[in-house]
Amino acid sequence: MSAVLALVEQESGEPEETSLESLTLARDVADAADAALEAVVFGDEGAAVAEDVGAYGVEVVHHVTHDRLDGYAPEACGDAVAQLASAGTTEAVLAPGSDRGQETMAHAGASLDLPVAANCTDVDVGDEYEVERQRWGGSLVEHARLAAETTLVTVAEHEMRMEPAAEPTDPGVEGFTPNLDDDQFRVTVDRVEPSDTEGVPLGEARVVVAGGRGVGNAEDFDQLEELADLLGGTVGASRAAVNEGWRPHDDQVGLTGAKISPDLYVACGISGAVQHMIGCKGADNILAINTDPDAAIIQQGEYAVIADLHEVVPALSEAIRDAE
Repeated sequence: MSAVLALVEQESGEPEETSLESLTLARDVADAADAALEAVVFGDEGAAVAEDVGAYGVEVVHHVTHDRLDGYAPEACGDAVAQLASAGTTEAVLAPGSDRGQETMAHAGASLDLPVAANCTDVDVGDEYEVERQRWGGSLVEHARLAAETTLVTVAEHEMRMEPAAEPTDPGVEGFTPNLDDDQFRVTVDRVEPSDTEGVPLGEARVVVAGGRGVGNAEDFDQLEELADLLGGTVGASRAAVNEGWRPHDDQVGLTGAKISPDLYVACGISGAVQHMIGCKGADNILAINTDPDAAIIQQGEYAVIADLHEVVPALSEAIRDAE
């Protein structure tokens, strides 16, 4: 029986949210292709994801191990995926459209001499696969046909809902040791520097309160910090605010910053340029606070307050404190 492989990224044995999103699409592909859904995972604690991915219908977890794969090595990881795909009858390989997912799949495609369709939002199975994918940071949607012995796809982040399978499985874990040489370890992650950011990381926050040029200065971000703290969230910023030096780049939301998917995104003094909306369009709800009723973000948001953020944000904070 053929298989659809899904690359699952994990941290301390917990699968990343974007991996569960791509796993949802991978299950649809496996069902349409009448193939088994199988997961591929790296890392010492990779086998611990079995129960979580079993909730999504995975039948087998391939735990990739190697005495030199204790950290991230993009070429080695890509070739390991390619070797695993070549070891059986593999219909397709899907990976999250994260930085590492994209890089790993690019190397896998090079090893297999096959094309990779990046940032897909839909996949139709057939003699030739038809894919819908984002281009130019999501400002353009492309429909394309993909003809390949094995279809290689990355899934656009925060575009798919995480949907567990109707019938969960109890997947077995199989070890896989790829044949790798020194050339495939020319680039490796040697160490990871801890972030100076305190509180909830931007990518994990369920509430993000972000400010743009309309905030006015670095000191007035204190108002946003207070509101974010009361809501149990964190602070983000537009590129304009980062360019002004008011916030560090780690706080930037947008095409060249973080792509987030909070429950609530409070945009304060942000115009809503396409590049910014690419970063926050995964939010379930957007509340825009802006003095300009014609600002693009007003049209994008579920809720809007047409007023001065310097009046609205303190009032919101006071109302929340009074309600506690």
